[in-house]
Amino acid sequence: MEETASDRNSGEVYPTIENFYKFCGQGRLMAAKCDRCGRLFVPPRVLCPDCYSSNFKWLQLSGRGKLQTYSTIHVAPKAFAAQAPYVVGIVRLEDGVNLPGRVVLGKGQEAKIGMDLVVDFESPPVGGWPRWPRYLFKPA
Repeated sequence: MEETASDRNSGEVYPTIENFYKFCGQGRLMAAKCDRCGRLFVPPRVLCPDCYSSNFKWLQLSGRGKLQTYSTIHVAPKAFAAQAPYVVGIVRLEDGVNLPGRVVLGKGQEAKIGMDLVVDFESPPVGGWPRWPRYLFKPA
């Protein structure tokens, strides 16, 4: 589903990082699609590095993809130490976008390259960091 956003004064929601996270809070994974060349960006950018256009449309992504690579974090930064060990990876979405993110596995599950994943969303922790909704991936 595309939502026009090339005219900032049109009343449409322009592709900004703030709006990207608002969509995450609504359970929607959105990409900014360049009006000129069609390249997708997650998160959105203000300028396309391929054709230098500044006109974009929102495109809702499927949220389904395959794990391309991953790393298990055993020694984490202070803000994430209580969550260690945890998995981060690059997921190739069906829509053609490579997206980094946390991979949340169930008890006894292991990350495997090529495994099917689906996006999910978390609300920000009260008084914690980050202070915005975030996406993550779970086994499909």
